[in-house]
Amino acid sequence: MLKKLFSVALLCAAGLMAQAQELNCKVKVLHNAIQNVDKQVFTNMERSITDFLNTRKWTNDQYNANERIDCNIMINVTERVDEDIYKATFNIQASRPVYNTGYATPTVNFVDKDFAFKFTAFTPLEYNDNRVSGNEPLVSNLTAMLAFYSYIVLGLDYESFQKDGGQDIFKKAQNIVNNAPENKGIVGWKPVEGNRNRYWLIDQILNPRFKYFREYWYTLHRDALDNMYNKPEESRKLVTDGLVKLAQMHRENPGSILVQFFFGAKSSELASIVAQMPKEQRGIYVTMLQQMDVPNAQKYQALK
Repeated sequence: MLKKLFSVALLCAAGLMAQAQELNCKVKVLHNAIQNVDKQVFTNMERSITDFLNTRKWTNDQYNANERIDCNIMINVTERVDEDIYKATFNIQASRPVYNTGYATPTVNFVDKDFAFKFTAFTPLEYNDNRVSGNEPLVSNLTAMLAFYSYIVLGLDYESFQKDGGQDIFKKAQNIVNNAPENKGIVGWKPVEGNRNRYWLIDQILNPRFKYFREYWYTLHRDALDNMYNKPEESRKLVTDGLVKLAQMHRENPGSILVQFFFGAKSSELASIVAQMPKEQRGIYVTMLQQMDVPNAQKYQALK
């Protein structure tokens, strides 16, 4: 894994470090909308999810403590459906360091609004890639959700260091979709349940029609951002040239969740890069960004 190569100097300077799991995830459970439930339940929920994400080995690669992927998850519990059964929104963010800087570039910033699950205090969270759906679908849906987005975060991190480096990890995310728990209250895993859900996210990541997304993802991070300090003009050109092809992909696949997912993490960063260009050169890129990322159109308009 190319990511390892960049850590050699740090390891030599810091000495031998203990091996660690892949994720360094902070979890926050909000429950202001829920009444008549012991608050300790949500404290236990927060702790159980944190332990599940941070102590599980998600890949076969060996990580050192300084290599762990930083991420944040906020679960906003909006409804208590039944005893131990809840509805919530699921917000996940992740980042990876940019070399030669103290800057961490966002890789994921996404809200999944279709989340129903069962959590019983003091019951350990269990998950098996080979048996995604257990005997209790709503219990399994919690771990399936956590595992799915863990693999998305990991796959995108790997792809930012090596071309197609996340392929096997994305396949694991797709396996979760193919074997997702089924229950009347569980949605987000099937193509018929909307065009912007987990099914379509991983389908588009792996679909050849969206191949350029992964090419641009690697170029943006490894060729451009990681070299921005030493080669600022060349790096900015890689970013803006890539936007032209990304816009073409968007025109051929309007309304895709993958483009929305991309800009959820990258809109501010791309706006900042375009803002560094001379004003007379920005127009074409501002227009493309506005067409691809309608929710942030005003942000780009300010660049003119």
